[in-house]
Amino acid sequence: MSVSTGLIEALRARYAERQRHYHTWAHIAALLAHFRRWESHFHRPEPVLWALYWHDAIYDPTASDNEEQSAQLLERDAVGHLPPEDIAFAAMIIRATARHLVPEGLSAGGTADVSLFLDIDLSILAAPAPVFDQYERDVRAEYAFVSDDAFRTGRLAILKAFMDREQLYFTPQCRADWEPLARANLARSIAAIETVA
Repeated sequence: MSVSTGLIEALRARYAERQRHYHTWAHIAALLAHFRRWESHFHRPEPVLWALYWHDAIYDPTASDNEEQSAQLLERDAVGHLPPEDIAFAAMIIRATARHLVPEGLSAGGTADVSLFLDIDLSILAAPAPVFDQYERDVRAEYAFVSDDAFRTGRLAILKAFMDREQLYFTPQCRADWEPLARANLARSIAAIETVA
């Protein structure tokens, strides 16, 4: 199970674009480590892996359709490499990252795979405090074109929306490993923004 070298090199070039600070190849590498850890849990690991590589392939901080554009890129790039049903599944996973919610109507295996993928994508929330703090600085750098006040307002809304969820992570294993630290990081970041505001 692998992606061709040519496709990987093209993706690496995308993830090296100047506007990126967090959504870089380092983010993909971190998710790959989690994917390898839990690979046996996935019912359809190959399309999940393709979704992982492509989910942030298109990243323009000024745009609102990055996930859709990334899904469409995968749909083009994967032709001839994956069966159509796997391409559709991988693209659906990418589209689910727009709201970080599991779509309804999936099979039990599909629900489990999307749930674990979305959890892995939010693993940064449970990173050690120095790593999480660098993530917050990197996100700010990606939105350098936004004023401080507007950024604080928008970021606060995003962080509080996650904090208000009954559970940050969908899967039992990720909740057990990550939920407490993720909530501590979110609370700390929210408090820092509210102190300035």
